[in-house]
Amino acid sequence: MTAATPQPTAITSFVDLLSLDEIDKGLFRGWCHAGAPLRAFGGQVAAQALVAAGRTVAEGRLVHSLHGYFMRPGDPRRPLVYEVDSLRDGGSYSTRRVTAIQRGEAVFTLSASFKRPEESPDRQAVMPDLPGPENLPDPYAAWAAGGPENYWGSTGRLTLDMRIVPRDLPGQPPELPGVPQQYVWLKSAQKLPADEPLMHVCALAYLSDLTLASTAALHLQLPRAERKEPSRISLASLDHAMWFHRPFRADEWLLFAQRSPSSSDGRGLAQGEFYTRDGQLVASVVQEALIREHPHPAP
Repeated sequence: MTAATPQPTAITSFVDLLSLDEIDKGLFRGWCHAGAPLRAFGGQVAAQALVAAGRTVAEGRLVHSLHGYFMRPGDPRRPLVYEVDSLRDGGSYSTRRVTAIQRGEAVFTLSASFKRPEESPDRQAVMPDLPGPENLPDPYAAWAAGGPENYWGSTGRLTLDMRIVPRDLPGQPPELPGVPQQYVWLKSAQKLPADEPLMHVCALAYLSDLTLASTAALHLQLPRAERKEPSRISLASLDHAMWFHRPFRADEWLLFAQRSPSSSDGRGLAQGEFYTRDGQLVASVVQEALIREHPHPAP
């Protein structure tokens, strides 16, 4: 058992974001930063749950899928405890279930599957032909002025790099009727350990939750980087699923191609794929998000 780590006073890297204490066999503890005022960022909760699961799996088995449900908003002022159940260890696959607990209540549940790599025939979708990140605007510059959504200007600026492809940029794939789309380049701001594939997968789980919900709400408001006024939409992740197809590094630029085929009943569905710079499809994501409009203020 290791000594308890206090609440971090500063987060400067993805290693900090994914740090967990092992407090007993199958029990881990971590801290999550806010994604909105007094609400722990769901992507970090999911990433830490995956770290906890991965620490209980035999070396050489890599995560290939995860399915998570967000049940309660986590409090960033208190630690989260991750309880890991080892459901199965077969000849090729291992399955884990993780429950994130805070003040005696389940906040998030995760099922994750790990497998031994094997050879098989390969095929994949073609990456959209879009400009690279180098000449795209840095969204942090627009957020630096502050405001209610400026939490990205502190933790985000130090830990991740982001470039958003402007929606009016010519040459993008045609947008289908009723299916808004968004393209974002993402990566860790610092190098991650080359010999720890779990670190890169967990970092991508964190990154995958940054813009999916906003993609599902594009029929109601512009993305954060393009808006001039505060959001009038409540967004929250309800569930999150990922499949990891090929090896990758989360500290190298990845294109996140996203679209939303449906929004109704206060819920929106978003889908996305991550591609490397050379066009390798490395992961797919699906998320359902809560979407509610705030009442407009009286004139």
